[in-house]
Amino acid sequence: MASEPTTVIPPIEPAKDQTRETIERTTSSSSSVEQHGATLSQRAQSSPEQAPESGGGGVIVGTGEYANGYHFPPKYPMKEQFRWGIAAFWEFYNTGFGLFFTIYALNVVGWGFMLLLLLLSASPQMCWVDGKFDCDNINSQRRIWIEIDSQVLTALFSATGFGLAPWRIRDLYLLLRYRINKDQKALRRLAGVHRAWLRLEGSDELPPTLGPKNIEETTVPYDTNSVPYPLETISDPPPTGVRAPPSKLWKMDFIAWLNIWYIVFQAFLSGFMWALSRYNRPPWTTGLFFALTFITSSAAGIMEAMQVLNVRAIEGVALTKRDIERLARDRELGIPHYNNIKDKDPEEEKRKKAEKKAKRKHRFSRSSEKKAASESTV
Repeated sequence: MASEPTTVIPPIEPAKDQTRETIERTTSSSSSVEQHGATLSQRAQSSPEQAPESGGGGVIVGTGEYANGYHFPPKYPMKEQFRWGIAAFWEFYNTGFGLFFTIYALNVVGWGFMLLLLLLSASPQMCWVDGKFDCDNINSQRRIWIEIDSQVLTALFSATGFGLAPWRIRDLYLLLRYRINKDQKALRRLAGVHRAWLRLEGSDELPPTLGPKNIEETTVPYDTNSVPYPLETISDPPPTGVRAPPSKLWKMDFIAWLNIWYIVFQAFLSGFMWALSRYNRPPWTTGLFFALTFITSSAAGIMEAMQVLNVRAIEGVALTKRDIERLARDRELGIPHYNNIKDKDPEEEKRKKAEKKAKRKHRFSRSSEKKAASESTV
C-alpha cells in the first residue's frame, strides 16, 4: 500500500522590522501536519449556514462539525449544576488554600455588607449621642463602626493588593520591555504567564496537536516567536482542533496597567487610613480611594475573564466522563445540543439581540419626539 506524501508546513516568514529565530526540523510523521491542514481547510470552507450532520442516530445540532469530532459539553439543569458546584466547593474547601480563601472571602463579604448597611443608616438606634439623634456625629456608634469596618476592609484588600504586587509588577516590566525595546522574548514570557488567554501572532497557525508534552520532541517546523517561553508553557492542544486567533495586545496593556493603578490607589488608601485618625482624616479620601481600587481591580478582572471565555469558546474545553455520557444519552433520546460553549441556538441569540436593539432605538426615538413636542409647546 503506497504511503501518503509527507506534508511540510513552511516556516513563517520573518517580519522586516524584527529578527525572528525559526526552528526548522525534518518531519518524520505527517499525522499532526495533515490534521493541521485539515483544520485550516475546514476553517476556510466552513459557513454558518451549513447545518451539521448528527452522529449516529442522535440529534446533535450545532454551529458546525469539527474535524476531530469534538462537541462542546452540554448545558445541564440548574439543580444538577448547583449540586455539582457544592460538591466541587467542598473538595476545594478541604484544601489548605481553599480554607484560607473561604475565610478571606467571607470576611470581605461580611464586613462589606455591614459597611453598606451602616452607610444606609439601616440601624437608626446607632445614631443617638447624649440623648440627641445625629447620624453624622463623629462619636456616634454608627461613625465608630464605619471606621472599624473601613479599617478591616483596608487590611483585607491590602493583603491581596500588596501580596500580588510582585507578580503584577513583573507583568508590567515584561510588557514595557516589549513595548519599548521590542523584546520578543519578554512578550513570549508574558504569554507563558497568561497562557489561558494570551495568544501570540502566528499561534493560530501552529499544529493543533502541539502542546506542552510534545513541543520539545516535535519535528514539525514552527516559528519560535509564535510560542511562549519557556516552551513548556505553551497552551494545551485545543480540544476543537482550532486555535484562537492572536490576542490584541492593548488588552494586555489594559489589564497590566489597571493592576498597577490598583496597587497605587491601595497604597494611597492605606496611607490615609493608617497614618491619619478619623478625627483629622479628610472624609472624601476614604470614599474616593475605595471606589478607585474597586473600579480598577474589577475592570482588570472582568477583562481577563472575558478573554479566557472567548478563547474557550473557540478552542473548546476538556470533556468529562459525565459530559460524554450525557451527550451519548441525549443522542439516543433525540435531545438537541448546539455545538457551542453556551449550548444555545446562535440564530436565536442574534434575533434576541436585534429585538433588544430595535426596542432601544424605538425608545430613544419616542423620547426624542416627546422632548421636541415639549419644546415646541413652550
